[in-house]
Amino acid sequence: MYSTSLKKYLYLSIAAAIVTITLKFGAYLATGSMGLYSDALESLVNLFAAIVALIMFTVSQKPADKGHVYGHGKAEYFSSAIEGALILVAAFSIIYSAIQRIITPHPIEKISIGIIISFIATVVNFIVGRILIYNGKKNKSMVLEADGKHLMTDVWTSIGVIAGIFVVKVTGLVIFDPVIAIAVAINIIYTGYKLVSRSASELMDASIPVEDLNKITLYLDSLKEKDISYHSLRTREAGRRKFISMHLLVPGEWTVKEGHDHADMVEESIEDMFEEPVTVTTHLEPVEDPASMKDIGIDRKKTDAG
Repeated sequence: MYSTSLKKYLYLSIAAAIVTITLKFGAYLATGSMGLYSDALESLVNLFAAIVALIMFTVSQKPADKGHVYGHGKAEYFSSAIEGALILVAAFSIIYSAIQRIITPHPIEKISIGIIISFIATVVNFIVGRILIYNGKKNKSMVLEADGKHLMTDVWTSIGVIAGIFVVKVTGLVIFDPVIAIAVAINIIYTGYKLVSRSASELMDASIPVEDLNKITLYLDSLKEKDISYHSLRTREAGRRKFISMHLLVPGEWTVKEGHDHADMVEESIEDMFEEPVTVTTHLEPVEDPASMKDIGIDRKKTDAG
């Protein structure tokens, strides 16, 4: 099943977070580096984020019920928003700790050991992050994609930290350690902002991607040969599921059955365009009636004549 196959990647993310937390905090304790501390702190956030992602993903896969007739797909967006918020919290925590270290410098010990341990943790995050992003995009799962991007952010954090520690080793200037930590934190803030803003957009019923919309309109335009036209095409997404609605304009002399059969054909054809779940809703109207040509918005408003 879809949910079972993708859950394994979230368990992989949790396992990777536990491994990297152990490695990075070990590196921090060995060196006393502010950069390695910030790196370990972000991995701790990764663990909480991965657990939240697993919970929200499980909720999103629950079938529709009386209280949620359109399903629970939007739970994935809460996961992404929470993960983005956690990233921001980690970033500001890093900046605060780094400023304290600038005010009160601290020597770094066993630098070579710290670099080696941090590099191993970085490789783990890179491999798992790419796996999550690839499968997230492939399966249209924002939970996996967001979690993967979070891990890739951690990778860049680690690279910056390793570079900073190396500079300290070469120059002996410990000030580079907290400065690099602050620079990396700023990059983390940008990533967290993008995750939160994207989640907010999707929670407000953003339309499906333009390339998907173009596929639908190209097909609908081809129906003119069968005396079928359309208007009031609306789309939105909730997790993996796409919701598509439109008005179909058909000849008025058609029987109800003829119109219904053609509407079924249109709905099934659009559903077959996508691998992920799609809900298509059509509304039949007689093409000869001038009133049929008026688009109806989400609020049907009647105006009095005269």
